[in-house]
Amino acid sequence: MATLRDVARASGVSVMTVSNVVNGRPSVGEATRRRVLDAIADLGYEANLAARRLRVGRTGTIALVVPRIDHPYFGELAARFTDALRPAGRHLVLEQSGASKEGELGALSQARLQQYDGVLLSAVGLQHADVDRLDGGVPLVLLGEKPMPPRFDHVSLGNREGGRLATAHLLARGARRVLMLGGTTGPTDGGMSDLRAQGWRDAHEDAGVEADPALVVPLAELEMGHARQVVRRLVAEGPAFDAVLAVTDQVAIGVLAGLRDAGLRVPQDVQVAGFDNLAVGEHVGPGLTTVDPGNDVLVSHALRLLDRRLAGEAADAEHVVTPVRLVERGTTR
Repeated sequence: MATLRDVARASGVSVMTVSNVVNGRPSVGEATRRRVLDAIADLGYEANLAARRLRVGRTGTIALVVPRIDHPYFGELAARFTDALRPAGRHLVLEQSGASKEGELGALSQARLQQYDGVLLSAVGLQHADVDRLDGGVPLVLLGEKPMPPRFDHVSLGNREGGRLATAHLLARGARRVLMLGGTTGPTDGGMSDLRAQGWRDAHEDAGVEADPALVVPLAELEMGHARQVVRRLVAEGPAFDAVLAVTDQVAIGVLAGLRDAGLRVPQDVQVAGFDNLAVGEHVGPGLTTVDPGNDVLVSHALRLLDRRLAGEAADAEHVVTPVRLVERGTTR
């Protein structure tokens, strides 16, 4: 296995400089840091995280726990965190919880926490009471929409405002029966689908347009294939609609396929808007109008809050909601 000395020799710097880069210390110039990181990649050097923790109390590694690794939204979010951590020589480990309570608690077990400096947790399976029982000393920042204990730092997306923005745009472009695909109709835990559906209702109220409850259609799975099937069925069986607000971009792409299957044109016959501003949305035909949820802001605040906890600052927990904006493309008129 490659050693620090091997990396130092390959990059033409001292062992101390390599150590500074590996441990994320800011005293190394960017050109030198890049040369050392390139040598680390070429040689396949792997730091001994256990030894580093014993020596400096840090591993330089942050865990991001998400429901699914293969979901495009979480893949793009992980890439943003990786890019934000890299300049300081820090690393991201991505864990999949399966959206289960057990998976999320497993990521917060003491054995796992020994490997990480801190955890960024997209909480789906855990409920308020579960999180409230966690040790307050865990360097943890919660991501997501579900109400959580106020003693933990929490960063969430502007889901309700985003749902309102997209629906208002569809109504302003002439739609009068906007299908809310993937929304919620009954009591919920205040999650993403519920908040985006509330934004759908807000926009109708603002515009003085009746919000038909029958147009809020939940989905068993927020997947392209399932959305495609549901849209084909709705076109055939009703209720009638002239626009769709899809709860996510992934659902919206399924909607576009389902409308195409039914012989309907977008945006001439049916307008469509999504939510997440996934990179693929710009390249579907026509380009997908969507809500940008402010993921760069989410990443910046989440790491700021986590680093504050790692530094031992005795500050009150913060609860941040990201700003959102509408991205207009070809699926709306």
